[in-house]
Amino acid sequence: MQPEPSPRAPLVSQTTRLNRLRYWRVVLFFGGVIFNILWWELILRRIIGRKAVARGRSARLQNYAHSFRRLAVRLGGVMIKLGQFISARIDVMPPEIIDALADLQDEVPPEDLSNMLPVIESELGSPAQDLFSAFDRNVRAAASLGQVYGAQLKTGEAVVIKVLRPNIEQIVATDLAALQVVGRIAMLWPVIRRRADVPRLMDEFARTLWEELDYRAEADNAERFRVLFARDPHVTIPEVVRQFSADRVLTLEDVTHIKITDYTAIEAAGIDRKVAARRLMDLYLKMIFDFGFFHADPHPGNLFIQPLPVTDTRNPTSAPFKIVFVDFGMVGRITDNVKDGLRELLIGVGTRDSQRVLKAYQLLGVLLPSANLSRIDQAQSEAMSYAWGKSTTELARMSRGDRHDFAMKYRDLLYDMPFQIPQDFIYLARAMGMLSGMCSGLDPAFEVWEPAARYAQKLITAETRNPRFWLNEALSLGRTALGLPRQAQATFTQLQQGRVEFQAAPNPNLENQLRRLERAVGGVTLALAFGSLLVTGTWLYTSGNTLPAMIGYGVAAVFGVGLLFRRR
Repeated sequence: MQPEPSPRAPLVSQTTRLNRLRYWRVVLFFGGVIFNILWWELILRRIIGRKAVARGRSARLQNYAHSFRRLAVRLGGVMIKLGQFISARIDVMPPEIIDALADLQDEVPPEDLSNMLPVIESELGSPAQDLFSAFDRNVRAAASLGQVYGAQLKTGEAVVIKVLRPNIEQIVATDLAALQVVGRIAMLWPVIRRRADVPRLMDEFARTLWEELDYRAEADNAERFRVLFARDPHVTIPEVVRQFSADRVLTLEDVTHIKITDYTAIEAAGIDRKVAARRLMDLYLKMIFDFGFFHADPHPGNLFIQPLPVTDTRNPTSAPFKIVFVDFGMVGRITDNVKDGLRELLIGVGTRDSQRVLKAYQLLGVLLPSANLSRIDQAQSEAMSYAWGKSTTELARMSRGDRHDFAMKYRDLLYDMPFQIPQDFIYLARAMGMLSGMCSGLDPAFEVWEPAARYAQKLITAETRNPRFWLNEALSLGRTALGLPRQAQATFTQLQQGRVEFQAAPNPNLENQLRRLERAVGGVTLALAFGSLLVTGTWLYTSGNTLPAMIGYGVAAVFGVGLLFRRR
């Protein structure tokens, strides 16, 4: 694997002057969404009942998503990136939000060329007509952070030019500052605080965004991928034209071909869509497990199919082709520890070994210390048995009865939720979520299990050929054998002293007690939120921040009403 490129400092200081109007628009929007959710889910639910609140929940989620979509398209910047991230989290986001934000990247209004040309000329030091023999004034692609134009070098090569939008650094700094405030507000709720360190995740999100604003870093990423895939006949990575690239301008070889979601054109080229789906998944498995370095933004605008001349007429299945990757601003790096955990996970899934999957969870750090391992193993085994061999489409159509039965059987796990979200997984989960949808679009019957099992077999074969594998297995067996007498002695001692403890899954009869406990905890949460907002509002008022103080008092009043009408 190639050495890691040295990290670059942000283009601008984190103390960049913020756009205060934009800042408050973002904070107040998310504050309004949070207030609305609390009003319905904490207060009205206790007044009009859970069923009444549940009836309108889907419509409310759609309204939140559409309101955010309008805000994101209007403001651009980080809001677009956030919308793309949310729309990719099919594992945690409800379908109403996924559907509303699915194609957000295609709606970014382009910046006028008169505002973009000065950026190109300032960065490259010459007028555009002196640099290029031809320059297409029409925008080829408008992204949230920059835009893409087509051009031709004086030597005749076709290139694409990526240019950052004017003042984008100030926009990003403003949006990130506002989202950090929203993240700290979210951490007031224990159910969120126990699952994830939101401010830390926001810091990682911010670091990656600042990297995306440095086109020299993106050029480094592109060149690294060219080295890694140099001997792979199935991949095309564009060449960087360094003499026409700078911090805010990046010039690349034009490798545009058939968009990976243009299924009609793919079929017209004689390419089997099923083969394309399998190859795309195989390439990502290779990037993750072999390279530890992967393309983290596989949306349809960044992937193309390049048809090749047919040289072997004996193969009627599919015409030859390459998969083309572009846009290397968002990449993921896998540490050795995470790679080991993912490797265990893939082998465990590929061989249907739930114990190995559980070991992978532990290596990856996704389990809380209090997790009931035997109970998780039981649920994991049943889930794998149900899902094995089914396509992504079939899994998405899981019947409500099956979901209900599984949830009731393992409601103790759902109640405790003994999982946490390591920050290393943010962009890996996003990339794999987008990739799964793309492969299912190419092949509606696509089964993620087939490439997973095939790649797992490859890893197992490589593992068993390594002498260290057999040495580690022998040492593990030896440690187990040596430890058995001590474990037996310890167990007998505990039995004699009456210190043996037993674990059992909660009994259904505990449901009423759990509900009473939940109501009590809810009361404490309301009281803490009421007191905190009251103190914060007073501090803001005495500091001269009248408008935020009034908002704090208003929300505190809502919590106060909730306390008065709370069901005991």
